[in-house]
Amino acid sequence: MLDLALEEKLDELDPLRHLREDDEVVVPAQPPSVRDQVIELSYPTYTGDVPNPVVIKLSVDASPGCGGIAWPAGEVLSRYIARRGSLKGKRIVELGSGTGLVGLVAGVLGARTCITDQAPLLEIMLRNVAMNALESSVAVKELNWGEPLPSDISRPDIVLAADCVYFEPAFPLLVKTLAHLVADDSTEVLFCYKKRRKADKRFFTLLKKEFSWSEVMDDPERPNYTREAISLLRLTRRHASDQRRDV
Repeated sequence: MLDLALEEKLDELDPLRHLREDDEVVVPAQPPSVRDQVIELSYPTYTGDVPNPVVIKLSVDASPGCGGIAWPAGEVLSRYIARRGSLKGKRIVELGSGTGLVGLVAGVLGARTCITDQAPLLEIMLRNVAMNALESSVAVKELNWGEPLPSDISRPDIVLAADCVYFEPAFPLLVKTLAHLVADDSTEVLFCYKKRRKADKRFFTLLKKEFSWSEVMDDPERPNYTREAISLLRLTRRHASDQRRDV
């Protein structure tokens, strides 16, 4: 086995190497043409039985990394919250926002939203907030998983996360950040991911120490995306007594 120092060095040289192990396709190769493009995405929301689309203009660019494009689980989660309707008065934090798509949809629906990611993605998120004229409702913040929460990110009513399960060394860091954000079961956590490889099981083993979860069953689109190995989950913070029983 490789020792820890060598593993860390290899991670530094090639952060995505774990995603290519065992010949498993984890992050599909992106067309080289995905550079500084603008796309338009639309998700139906409803006033009574009448659909009204939430339309988002999105700058996509693979240059800063795989987070700079729109991924399937992000679209599934965007469609779900749009279908649920108004989020007026809700405080929302999105983790691993990438382009900011899901948080932008939440902003259009009336939420006070904070979209977060690492430094290389901040520029594209800021560009997308401005392009959709959401500066008054959507804030962009740097958030590195596993680190203490910045003082200007308060505990939200809803946490959104899509396409965050892909880089194995970040699994415990993501769980730690989720636990920092969610003090009890009063915070709703919507977590959407696409199953790509066996190592995903390790993430859920770690997650089980802090959260329980269930499939979101009230989404009429569910039969469509489950065929593509995408799951939409609702996470619930476990009580300390439940955690002690697992020790």
